[in-house]
Amino acid sequence: MSAEVHPTAIVYPGTVLGEGVKVLEHAVVGKQPTLSPRSTAKREPLPPTVIGAGTIVSTGAIVFAGSTIGERVILGDQSCVRERVAIGDDVVVGRGSLVENDTTIGAMTKIQADAYITAYSTLEEHVFIAPCVVTTNDNWMGRTEKRFGNIKGPTIRRGARIGGGAILCPAIEIGEDAFVGAGAVVTKDVPPRVVVVGSPARVLRNVPEDELLDAAAPR
Repeated sequence: MSAEVHPTAIVYPGTVLGEGVKVLEHAVVGKQPTLSPRSTAKREPLPPTVIGAGTIVSTGAIVFAGSTIGERVILGDQSCVRERVAIGDDVVVGRGSLVENDTTIGAMTKIQADAYITAYSTLEEHVFIAPCVVTTNDNWMGRTEKRFGNIKGPTIRRGARIGGGAILCPAIEIGEDAFVGAGAVVTKDVPPRVVVVGSPARVLRNVPEDELLDAAAPR
Protein backbone atom coordinates (compact mmCIF):
# COMPACT_ATOMS: atom_id res chain seq x y z
CA MET A 1 0.00 0.00 0.00
CA SER A 2 1.42 3.37 -1.01
CA ALA A 3 -0.93 5.53 1.06
CA GLU A 4 0.68 8.10 3.34
CA VAL A 5 -0.79 8.37 6.86
CA HIS A 6 0.61 10.97 9.27
CA PRO A 7 1.59 9.58 12.69
CA THR A 8 -1.03 11.77 14.41
CA ALA A 9 -3.87 10.61 12.13
CA ILE A 10 -6.29 7.80 13.07
CA VAL A 11 -7.36 5.26 10.44
CA TYR A 12 -9.80 2.68 11.80
CA PRO A 13 -9.36 -1.03 11.00
CA GLY A 14 -10.90 -2.19 7.73
CA THR A 15 -10.61 1.21 6.03
CA VAL A 16 -9.58 0.94 2.39
CA LEU A 17 -7.04 3.53 1.22
CA GLY A 18 -6.32 3.74 -2.51
CA GLU A 19 -3.01 4.32 -4.24
CA GLY A 20 -1.39 7.61 -3.26
CA VAL A 21 -3.96 8.62 -0.64
CA LYS A 22 -2.70 11.11 1.96
CA VAL A 23 -4.21 11.29 5.44
CA LEU A 24 -2.72 14.37 7.09
CA GLU A 25 -2.19 15.57 10.66
CA HIS A 26 -4.92 14.68 13.18
CA ALA A 27 -7.34 13.47 10.50
CA VAL A 28 -9.72 10.60 11.41
CA VAL A 29 -10.93 8.07 8.83
CA GLY A 30 -13.44 5.26 9.40
CA LYS A 31 -14.98 6.64 12.60
CA GLN A 32 -18.20 4.97 13.75
CA PRO A 33 -21.03 7.42 14.51
CA THR A 34 -22.38 8.02 18.00
CA LEU A 35 -26.09 8.78 17.74
CA SER A 36 -28.50 10.40 20.17
CA PRO A 37 -31.38 8.13 21.30
CA ARG A 38 -33.71 10.58 19.51
CA SER A 39 -31.73 10.67 16.26
CA THR A 40 -33.64 9.87 13.06
CA ALA A 41 -30.47 8.51 11.38
CA LYS A 42 -30.27 4.84 10.37
CA ARG A 43 -28.57 2.51 12.84
CA GLU A 44 -27.57 -0.56 10.82
CA PRO A 45 -23.93 -1.75 10.85
CA LEU A 46 -21.69 0.27 8.58
CA PRO A 47 -19.18 -1.09 6.07
CA PRO A 48 -15.62 0.24 6.09
CA THR A 49 -14.78 3.62 4.62
CA VAL A 50 -13.28 3.54 1.12
CA ILE A 51 -10.97 6.34 -0.02
CA GLY A 52 -10.11 6.48 -3.73
CA ALA A 53 -6.67 6.86 -5.28
CA GLY A 54 -4.97 10.23 -5.01
CA THR A 55 -7.41 11.66 -2.47
CA ILE A 56 -6.20 13.96 0.31
CA VAL A 57 -7.82 13.92 3.74
CA SER A 58 -6.49 17.20 5.10
CA THR A 59 -5.50 18.27 8.60
CA GLY A 60 -8.22 17.61 11.18
CA ALA A 61 -10.73 16.27 8.65
CA ILE A 62 -13.08 13.43 9.68
CA VAL A 63 -14.59 10.76 7.42
CA PHE A 64 -17.12 8.43 9.05
CA ALA A 65 -17.56 4.73 8.41
CA GLY A 66 -19.82 3.63 5.57
CA SER A 67 -18.79 6.43 3.22
CA THR A 68 -17.11 6.12 -0.16
CA ILE A 69 -14.84 8.87 -1.40
CA GLY A 70 -13.78 8.93 -5.06
CA GLU A 71 -10.41 9.53 -6.64
CA ARG A 72 -8.45 12.80 -6.48
CA VAL A 73 -10.85 14.30 -3.93
CA ILE A 74 -9.67 17.01 -1.55
CA LEU A 75 -11.31 17.06 1.88
CA GLY A 76 -10.20 20.38 3.33
CA ASP A 77 -8.84 21.09 6.80
CA GLN A 78 -11.42 20.41 9.52
CA SER A 79 -14.07 19.27 7.05
CA CYS A 80 -16.37 16.40 7.99
CA VAL A 81 -18.05 13.69 5.92
CA ARG A 82 -20.66 11.69 7.80
CA GLU A 83 -21.79 8.08 7.30
CA ARG A 84 -23.26 6.63 4.07
CA VAL A 85 -22.02 9.53 1.95
CA ALA A 86 -20.94 8.85 -1.64
CA ILE A 87 -18.56 11.40 -3.18
CA GLY A 88 -17.52 11.18 -6.84
CA ASP A 89 -14.13 11.81 -8.39
CA ASP A 90 -12.35 15.20 -8.41
CA VAL A 91 -14.61 16.78 -5.76
CA VAL A 92 -13.43 19.51 -3.38
CA VAL A 93 -14.96 19.84 0.10
CA GLY A 94 -13.68 23.12 1.54
CA ARG A 95 -12.26 23.90 4.94
CA GLY A 96 -14.75 23.46 7.78
CA SER A 97 -17.59 22.23 5.56
CA LEU A 98 -19.89 19.48 6.81
CA VAL A 99 -21.52 16.86 4.59
CA GLU A 100 -24.20 15.05 6.58
CA ASN A 101 -25.27 11.42 6.29
CA ASP A 102 -26.93 9.72 3.30
CA THR A 103 -25.83 12.38 0.82
CA THR A 104 -24.57 11.89 -2.74
CA ILE A 105 -22.13 14.30 -4.40
CA GLY A 106 -21.32 13.98 -8.10
CA ALA A 107 -17.94 14.25 -9.79
CA MET A 108 -16.22 17.63 -10.25
CA THR A 109 -18.41 19.34 -7.66
CA LYS A 110 -16.82 22.08 -5.57
CA ILE A 111 -18.03 22.89 -2.04
CA GLN A 112 -16.26 25.91 -0.58
CA ALA A 113 -15.47 26.75 3.05
CA ASP A 114 -17.98 26.48 5.90
CA ALA A 115 -20.86 25.14 3.82
CA TYR A 116 -23.47 22.88 5.43
CA ILE A 117 -24.83 20.06 3.28
CA THR A 118 -27.69 18.48 5.19
CA ALA A 119 -28.55 14.77 5.37
CA TYR A 120 -30.41 13.15 2.47
CA SER A 121 -29.21 15.67 -0.12
CA THR A 122 -28.22 15.04 -3.74
CA LEU A 123 -25.66 17.16 -5.56
CA GLU A 124 -25.07 16.13 -9.15
CA GLU A 125 -21.91 16.65 -11.26
CA HIS A 126 -20.17 20.03 -11.64
CA VAL A 127 -22.21 21.73 -8.90
CA PHE A 128 -20.68 24.81 -7.25
CA ILE A 129 -21.45 25.63 -3.61
CA ALA A 130 -20.07 28.97 -2.38
CA PRO A 131 -18.92 29.62 1.21
CA CYS A 132 -21.43 29.50 4.07
CA VAL A 133 -24.31 28.01 2.07
CA VAL A 134 -26.90 26.31 4.32
CA THR A 135 -29.16 23.46 3.21
CA THR A 136 -32.07 22.13 5.29
CA ASN A 137 -34.16 18.94 5.37
CA ASP A 138 -36.90 19.22 8.03
CA ASN A 139 -39.93 21.49 7.53
CA TRP A 140 -41.09 20.78 11.09
CA MET A 141 -37.72 21.57 12.70
CA GLY A 142 -37.70 18.53 14.96
CA ARG A 143 -41.31 18.71 16.21
CA THR A 144 -44.35 16.51 15.56
CA GLU A 145 -44.40 12.94 14.30
CA LYS A 146 -45.28 14.26 10.82
CA ARG A 147 -41.62 14.87 10.05
CA PHE A 148 -40.67 11.17 10.13
CA GLY A 149 -40.49 9.82 6.61
CA ASN A 150 -40.50 13.34 5.17
CA ILE A 151 -36.94 14.42 5.93
CA LYS A 152 -35.22 15.28 2.67
CA GLY A 153 -32.51 17.70 1.65
CA PRO A 154 -32.36 19.57 -1.64
CA THR A 155 -31.57 18.07 -5.02
CA ILE A 156 -29.09 20.24 -6.91
CA ARG A 157 -28.87 19.31 -10.56
CA ARG A 158 -25.86 19.19 -12.86
CA GLY A 159 -23.97 22.45 -13.27
CA ALA A 160 -26.07 24.47 -10.82
CA ARG A 161 -24.32 27.20 -8.80
CA ILE A 162 -25.28 28.37 -5.32
CA GLY A 163 -24.03 31.79 -4.17
CA GLY A 164 -22.47 32.65 -0.82
CA GLY A 165 -24.69 32.50 2.24
CA ALA A 166 -27.74 31.21 0.35
CA ILE A 167 -30.28 29.08 2.25
CA LEU A 168 -32.04 26.16 0.57
CA CYS A 169 -35.26 24.92 2.19
CA PRO A 170 -36.10 21.20 2.49
CA ALA A 171 -36.82 18.96 -0.51
CA ILE A 172 -36.53 21.66 -3.16
CA GLU A 173 -34.89 21.05 -6.55
CA ILE A 174 -32.40 23.42 -8.13
CA GLY A 175 -32.54 22.86 -11.89
CA GLU A 176 -29.64 22.11 -14.20
CA ASP A 177 -27.32 25.11 -14.76
CA ALA A 178 -29.45 27.31 -12.48
CA PHE A 179 -27.78 30.15 -10.56
CA VAL A 180 -28.83 31.05 -7.00
CA GLY A 181 -27.63 34.51 -5.99
CA ALA A 182 -25.73 35.24 -2.79
CA GLY A 183 -27.92 35.45 0.30
CA ALA A 184 -31.03 34.11 -1.43
CA VAL A 185 -33.60 32.11 0.56
CA VAL A 186 -34.91 29.42 -1.76
CA THR A 187 -38.35 28.18 -0.70
CA LYS A 188 -39.49 26.42 -3.89
CA ASP A 189 -38.07 24.62 -6.91
CA VAL A 190 -35.83 26.60 -9.24
CA PRO A 191 -36.22 25.91 -12.98
CA PRO A 192 -33.19 25.00 -15.07
CA ARG A 193 -30.95 27.76 -16.47
CA VAL A 194 -32.42 30.72 -14.60
CA VAL A 195 -30.95 33.18 -12.09
CA VAL A 196 -32.87 33.57 -8.81
CA VAL A 197 -32.24 36.22 -6.15
CA GLY A 198 -33.79 37.56 -2.96
CA SER A 199 -35.84 36.36 -0.01
CA PRO A 200 -37.92 34.50 -0.96
CA ALA A 201 -35.93 33.79 -4.12
CA ARG A 202 -37.53 34.89 -7.39
CA VAL A 203 -36.49 34.53 -11.01
CA LEU A 204 -34.46 37.50 -12.21
CA ARG A 205 -33.42 36.40 -15.71
CA ASN A 206 -32.05 33.49 -17.70
CA VAL A 207 -28.47 32.30 -17.32
CA PRO A 208 -26.48 33.58 -20.36
CA GLU A 209 -25.80 30.94 -22.97
CA ASP A 210 -22.03 31.34 -22.64
CA GLU A 211 -22.23 30.54 -18.90
CA LEU A 212 -23.96 27.21 -19.33
CA LEU A 213 -21.86 24.22 -18.31
CA ASP A 214 -21.53 22.64 -21.73
CA ALA A 215 -20.72 26.01 -23.35
CA ALA A 216 -17.99 26.68 -20.78
CA ALA A 217 -16.37 23.24 -21.05
CA PRO A 218 -12.90 23.14 -22.65
CA ARG A 219 -12.84 21.93 -26.25
